[in-house]
Amino acid sequence: MPSSPTKIETVDRLNRNLGLLLAGSLVTIDIATPAGQKGKFRTTFIGYLPKKYVLVQFPDKNKLGSFSQFLTQGVAVTVRGLIEGHEGSVAAFVSTVKQTLQIPSKIMVLDFPRSLSVQSLRKSIRIDTDIVSKVFVENNYWQGLITDLSLSGCQILIKNGEKLNMTKDKSISVIIENFQDLNNLKLPGTMCTIKPVLNGVSIGVKFSENARELVIKLLHHVITLEV
Repeated sequence: MPSSPTKIETVDRLNRNLGLLLAGSLVTIDIATPAGQKGKFRTTFIGYLPKKYVLVQFPDKNKLGSFSQFLTQGVAVTVRGLIEGHEGSVAAFVSTVKQTLQIPSKIMVLDFPRSLSVQSLRKSIRIDTDIVSKVFVENNYWQGLITDLSLSGCQILIKNGEKLNMTKDKSISVIIENFQDLNNLKLPGTMCTIKPVLNGVSIGVKFSENARELVIKLLHHVITLEV
């Protein structure tokens, strides 16, 4: 079952856990426009000064597009990054833009967060995705789209899949040919749910135990993926 994120609110613990986000590591920032449009962008964690501020590289302006006008003083942002270690955890905190610097490069100065959430990828955190894949079932390949992903399984949309003779507990393989720098991932599993949707079917997949490490690697990439 999914675990609840652990809230960490004391300054000492914040310092300790922010310190696990290594300088130069990839993070994502989530922002929302006044109209409610949401954006997610990859950038680099620079570091922090305890009780004062956090430094994050300003995302590539070409990829920000129209969102760049909203990354101004006082705007709320959510920062997420991976904490390295055997647990493969995700750290996240909400802050506001304190100011931006132009020298030596464009940097966002964020207010020091009041709390930080830590959740292990091994606790079946579920993340919305949009990953092109193939499903191999009954000696045939079908084009699919992974719409959400967790350590234990995923949901896949298969367009025009009504002709598939699918039953629960049938063995399948989810194949990802190219995603970021990951190539030819083969994730074995079984079907646990089948639901007709517009122009296709949505299937729930439970991954086999031997797919665990590959799924963790895939989750790492998804968390630091810009959209």
